[in-house]
Amino acid sequence: MARSGWVKPEGPERLGDHVSLGVLTKVFTPREVDAAIVRTGAAGQRNRLLPARMMVYYVMALALFSSGSYEEVMRSVLAGMEWITGRFREWTMPTKAAIFKARTRLGSTVMIDLFDACAKPVAAAGGPGFYRQWRLVSIDGTVLDIPDTAANERTYGRPGTNTEAKSAYPQARVLGLVECGTHAVIGAVVSGCDTAEQTMYPGLLHRLRPDMLAIADRGFFSYEAFKLSIGTGAQQLWRMKGNAVLPVEEEFDDGSYLSAVYEGTKQRRHNTEPIPVRVIEYTVTTGKDVGEFRLITNILDPAEAPAQDLAEAYAQRWEIELCFDELKTHQRGPSLVLRSKTPDGVLQEIYGYLCVHYALRSLIGEVARDLDEDPLRISFTRTLRAARRTLAARPAFSP
Repeated sequence: MARSGWVKPEGPERLGDHVSLGVLTKVFTPREVDAAIVRTGAAGQRNRLLPARMMVYYVMALALFSSGSYEEVMRSVLAGMEWITGRFREWTMPTKAAIFKARTRLGSTVMIDLFDACAKPVAAAGGPGFYRQWRLVSIDGTVLDIPDTAANERTYGRPGTNTEAKSAYPQARVLGLVECGTHAVIGAVVSGCDTAEQTMYPGLLHRLRPDMLAIADRGFFSYEAFKLSIGTGAQQLWRMKGNAVLPVEEEFDDGSYLSAVYEGTKQRRHNTEPIPVRVIEYTVTTGKDVGEFRLITNILDPAEAPAQDLAEAYAQRWEIELCFDELKTHQRGPSLVLRSKTPDGVLQEIYGYLCVHYALRSLIGEVARDLDEDPLRISFTRTLRAARRTLAARPAFSP
C-alpha cells in the first residue's frame, strides 16, 4: 500500500522520481544538479530507468555508505523498499552492471562542476574561523588509495617504496582549500600521486577571495605560487623552510621584520621583481621537542596583524588535517580503498566524497549559527550517522 500522504504523480514514473537524500538535497538541490547536468552535457537523450539526476545522487550515496554494495546503496537511496512493491511491482532493482553503465554515462565532469558551483564558504562573517576581517583558509594535500587496476595505475601512479616490492595500491592526490573554522572543503583539485602540489595549485586560485587569509605549510612555497596567490587579492600566511634566504630590511616593534622573496638567486642579486613580505619567526616547545617557525605574509603593516596574532592564526592550519581525517577515516572508513576501477570513475567517486563532506559540514555550520555555537564543537560523526538515517525519509518527486 502507498504511504499516507503520498500523491500520485501525473506523468510517467522513474526510479529517480523517488529519491530522498535528506541533507544532500538540501545543499545540492535538484535545480543545482540539473543545472550542472546541462552545463556539462551529461543529460541523456532517452528516458532511462537510471537518469542523470538519479545517478548524481547515487554517486553521493556511494560516498555516504562507503562499505555498502552497489545494490545495497541503491536500496538505501530509494524511499523505502515498500515503494518497489505493491503499486510499483513492475519495477526491478537495477543490476550492478546497469548501475556501472549508468555511472559511466554520467562521467566525472558533472560531479566536478556541481561541487565547484555549490561549495562556498560556510562560516558567518566575524564568527569562529575569522581573524579580524579575514576568513582563515588552509591549503594542503592528501592521498587516497584506489583499486589496483592497470588503468588506474597508468593515470594516477603508484607511490614508491624503500624495497623492490611495489606499494599495495595506486593513489590519487587531492589538493584542498579548507575553511579552518568549519572544516568545509571549498575547493579541490585531483591528480596523480606523482604530481607536485605546486603544480596542482593553480586549479585552486579561483577559489581565493580578498576576504581570506590563506595559510600554507613549508614545502608548499614557490615564488610563482606566492605571486599568483597575492594576485587573487587574498592575504597570505605561508611557512618557509629554515634555509630560505630572507634578509632583514626593516625591523618592527612586534618582532617581525620586512624582507622580500625572489624567483631565484640571480633575481635576488639584481633585485629583480621582488615580492615584499613581512617575516615572523618564533619557537614552539612541546615537551622535549622544539620547533622553529618562519612565516611570511603580504600583510606588511604590523598594526593590521601583529606577529603574535599571525603566529596564533597559523596554528589553525592544522584544521585541514582534521578535515582530511573526517573525510578519510570517518566518512570513507579507515583503510578502505575507493571502489572505482576506471580512472574517470575514481575522479567521479572522489568528488562524490567531497560533495557529501561539504553537505555535512554545511549542515553543521547552519546548526551552529542557530545555536550560536562553534561549528567545530558539533560532532561530525554524529552528523554523518544522522545523514545516513535520512535516506529512508519520504520520497521527493521531481519538480
